[in-house]
Formats: sequence, structure tokens, C-alpha cells
Amino acid sequence: MTAFRWGDPADAVTLPSAVRDLLAAALGVTGPRPVTDPVLPAPAPLPPFPGLDVSPEARLRHAAGMSTQDLLTARGGAVPDAPDGVTRPASHDEVLEVLRLATEHRVAVVPHGGRTSVVGGLRAVRDGYTAVVALDLSGLDRLLRLDPISRTATFEAGVPGPRVEELLAAEGFTLGHFPQSFQYATLGGFAATRSSGQASAGYGRFDQMVVALRAATGAGTLELGRAPQSAAGPDLRQLLLGSEGAFGVLTELTVRIRPRRELTYAGWAFPSFEAGMRAVRALAQDGPLPAVLRLSDEAETAINAATGSGAEAAGGCLAVVGHFPEADPSGRLAQYGGEPLGEEPGQVWAAGRFRAPYLRDALLDAGALAETAETAAFWDRLPQTYTAVRDSLTGALSEAGTPPLVMCHISHVYETGASLYFTVVAAQAQDPVAQWWRAKAAAGEAIVASGATISHHHGVGRDHRPWYAQEIGPVGTAVLHAVKRAVDPGNVLNPGILLP
Repeated sequence: MTAFRWGDPADAVTLPSAVRDLLAAALGVTGPRPVTDPVLPAPAPLPPFPGLDVSPEARLRHAAGMSTQDLLTARGGAVPDAPDGVTRPASHDEVLEVLRLATEHRVAVVPHGGRTSVVGGLRAVRDGYTAVVALDLSGLDRLLRLDPISRTATFEAGVPGPRVEELLAAEGFTLGHFPQSFQYATLGGFAATRSSGQASAGYGRFDQMVVALRAATGAGTLELGRAPQSAAGPDLRQLLLGSEGAFGVLTELTVRIRPRRELTYAGWAFPSFEAGMRAVRALAQDGPLPAVLRLSDEAETAINAATGSGAEAAGGCLAVVGHFPEADPSGRLAQYGGEPLGEEPGQVWAAGRFRAPYLRDALLDAGALAETAETAAFWDRLPQTYTAVRDSLTGALSEAGTPPLVMCHISHVYETGASLYFTVVAAQAQDPVAQWWRAKAAAGEAIVASGATISHHHGVGRDHRPWYAQEIGPVGTAVLHAVKRAVDPGNVLNPGILLP
């Protein structure tokens, strides 16, 4: 992962001329915007943290996450949230030492895994602190124990997703967690953001996979989870899962694993998003439920077909399913009006699964604004939530003089509801950060008004805090602040993130 661009430069995407022409004709994209090399602010002095690196290269690589706001700000030459140095502890005890020194010297600590946050989760507040240090967990990268009887594995939290699968595959197992950030994100990052992978219908969300954890906090060590289930009070693991580094630094995770199996992929066409929604709800509630279940709306289906990243679905909507032999949903999908398209559409989607972040870089290079918004709602609210969020994004960007293309898909389903994932492309305005923030605010208000959640799997970070406060209310906010005081009495862990 390079600074301010996604992934491996060798895999960078170049937009075909036909796509550039489409951007100009449909959205008014006029061409590349100037890019300025980011200038680091002068560093503040730091105490002797373990493995401390104050080089400009290390500071720049840890200066931000991967939200479009992060990328656009850096392209404008500013990295105001860059840390003053990077500490790389090699053990749980060294993480505790980092937190002790940070509390003593009033240094804000920002935990870093794969640096894939898209909600400002790596932009800590600097005001009131002597300095900011990035806590890079890449040194905690070992498989500690694999238990084939209980089917669990214990890893240190800095192990990247591909390495997890490599280590488990050697023993015939898989975690089954493949979010779009899989190639670079770490187990600790998956847990800290309640990540959800493409096969969530078959393997579950990441928080459902975690059976035990160890965390370093400002008040000491937390070790949680000693049985498959427990009635011994509230499940305190849930305080760390989704806490985004504000309550502690996850150092070890014990996760549920399963035997490796191959999925069969296929594509199905539906005449409308509404018709497809009825079909995927039937699978979620009454089965058979495939491991992967994804439904694109009309706009996303058409754009994917036009750009070669999806199949034509006769003017309607494309559903992609990936199933095990005992959970073939073909009969059920046909019952609900689906037309089979064969294996190729599903295989095309699976082969290009990790391409989208590279495509975003190419769109930004071309002068387009490209960003996402996601939520989840109960089935009865899902259609109106879809319409409200789509219309809010369209309205806000159109009012700014940059009418957008707004696409959406359902990618995670449950018996009671599903997620909605929106992709937005428009011409960049003179101030693209302010342009997107106005659209983001409009979408946030629409999400809250429709009774949906502000995030299904991206997390809260800095960007979603205003609407998270509305979602949990004043009592919930007070509870979180009480937990923060208990586990981080020095208030040095990722300040400004998560807590309203």
C-alpha cells in the first residue's frame, strides 16, 4: 500500500478512452485536476517509543487512511493529520509500554493496521496533545495457535488477510472473510471496524467470527472470551469490536475457522431492483442461502456491463450468487422471476472483486469525484431507504452543479434486513472535499430519517460521528464516554474518533 494511492502500483488501472468520453459526455468531467506533492508539517518531539521511526517516509505513509477526502486533501498538498512519528511494537507488552509513555507525555496514539479506513478513522485530533504517534501493528504478525478440534485459531492482530488465509490453508482451513480491503487490511482492523466480507451470508460478519480477544488499554490488559457462549454478564468483547482503537489496542484475536471449500458462482437477471429484492429476501429468510448474495440496481448493472466488469441483464438488474452444493438457490431464484445467466457473470465479478479501489484512483486522476456511502435497514424500510439516500445524493450534487451517477447494490443479507452500498461518480467541483461533504451530510440525514444505521461495515471514524450520536442517543453516548474514562484514563487512544 503506497501513500495516498491504493495497493500495488503494478495493478493500477488506466481508464479506457471510451470511459473517459463517457465521463465527459454524461457528467461533464473536464479532465485531470492539478496534483501537488504533500508537504509534511514539522514534527513534534516524541518520547522513546519502541521501534520509533520519525523518517518523512514513515510519517507520510501513516498520514491518513483511504477515504476520498483523505486522498483529495493529500493531492492538494496538505497532510495536516500526519503523525510526528511511527512506533512499531513487537509484542503486547510493548504496546502497553507505548500507551504508558503516551499517557505520561500526553501523546495521541493512532493504531494502524492496513491503513484502509474510508471514514477518517486514522485522523486523530491533535489539539490538546503534545504530539501524535502512529502505532503500527505490523510487528504483531504471528499465528499463535490452531485448534482443529474446536476449529479456532489465535493470531496476533497485525496479520494481513492474505497471510491469514495462507497460514490456515496449510492446515486445510479458511476464515472465509474477504472484504474489499482483504489484500491489505489486518485482523485487528477487521475487528476494530466490525468488517463484513463478501461471503458474509455463508461465513458471517467478522464480529461473529471472534470468540476471544486480548487488548492493551490505558488501564491495563483486557482478556475476554473463554467459552463458545456465556451468560456471565454482558459480553465485554463487544466493547472492543467496532471500537476503532478508541478503547484499546487489539493485540490477539481467536477466531472461528472452517474447512476450505470451493464456491460455485453464477449470475441471475431480474426485471427490476424491487423484484430482485423480493428474491434475495426470500433466500435470506427461507433459504437456501448462498454464501455470496449480491444484487445490483439498474444503474450499477448497466454501468458494469458497459465497462466490461459485469454482465448485461436485459435492461434489468444483475444478481451474483456464490453457493456450496447443498445450498443451490437456482430453483428459488427462478420461482421469484430470475433468469439464469450462467456461471460467467459470477466468475467475472469474483475475478474483479478487488479492482474497485484502483478504479477510484483512476477516476480521481481523470478529474471525477468517486466515493461510496453504505447503510443497512430492516426489510420493510429498505425500499424507502434506498430511494431516500439515492435522491439525497443526486439532489445535493446536482445543486452544486455536478449532477452525479448514483449506483447501488445489496451485498449482505440477513433474515431481518440487508445492507445498501451506494457508489457515486460526478465531476469534481472547485473544492471537491467540500463538494463531497455536502453530499455525505445529505445522505447521512436521509439515512437517519429513514431509520437505518449510519454504517453497516465501514465504521464511524471521524466522518460518521454526527449521525452516530443521533443513532445511539444521549444515554448511549454517555455510556461510551464512561467506558472511555475507564479504559483510557489519559484520553490518548485515537482521540476524535468514534465517540460523539
